[in-house]
Amino acid sequence: MKSFLAAFWVECLKIRKSKIFGFTILFFLFVAFMMGLIFFVQKHPEIAGKLGMIGTKASILRLGKADWPTYLVLLTQGLAGIGLVGFGFVTTWVFGREYSDHTIKDILALPVARSYIVLSKFIVIVLWCIILTVFYFVFGLIVGKLIDIPGWSGELVSGYMYIFFVTSLLTILLSTPVAFFASYSRGYLLPVGFIILTMIIANFTGLVGLGPYFPWAIPGLFNTPTGTDGMQLSIASYIILFFTSIVGLAGTMAWWRFADQK
Repeated sequence: MKSFLAAFWVECLKIRKSKIFGFTILFFLFVAFMMGLIFFVQKHPEIAGKLGMIGTKASILRLGKADWPTYLVLLTQGLAGIGLVGFGFVTTWVFGREYSDHTIKDILALPVARSYIVLSKFIVIVLWCIILTVFYFVFGLIVGKLIDIPGWSGELVSGYMYIFFVTSLLTILLSTPVAFFASYSRGYLLPVGFIILTMIIANFTGLVGLGPYFPWAIPGLFNTPTGTDGMQLSIASYIILFFTSIVGLAGTMAWWRFADQK
């Protein structure tokens, strides 16, 4: 247990001494601000033409009624999308930096079980992503209040937190395959390419109605309204997602335990 706590503490120190943590928070705050700006244009369509691409994007989305329920849906959809990138980037950095910084041999020489090292990294990733989710959600609410979206209700927001954080959890679970590719490739390039590929395929499967069966499209479909054909999640959807997460975790564990690390 002491070895595990030591490994976990070391991972926390790496993050504390790095500038990446602050950068990721700023990135998520920026995305939350952009979601608010898009909704502001939705609320005031007369200014859409003055905002260039932002106005065009808001016009294309046709979000519906400019109220808090719609805005919360937009925030959740934004999290599902940015989470794939942001959480994937966090995972890539936590695992890939050991190879890019040439510290992997030093880590493996320590009298600590490799499984403890991997588990400590995953726990740090989960905590990091939860912090990013909280910042994104809180700042999104602040932006929503600043642009004076109608229909605010504390009960509505608190009830919607369940959907929001479950979406975040489902997205976090999909970080394990990224960790495997970062370990397998001993760096950043392959996992980043994998993240981009999964985003492209997720969008494509959504267009053809296969989203509920592609793991990386499932978080974005979690709050899909009832009655939307081809977009409703089933038990099979969650089984597929959890299976993907477990395979990624097992693959990462196996790589660190058995693969040649020289």
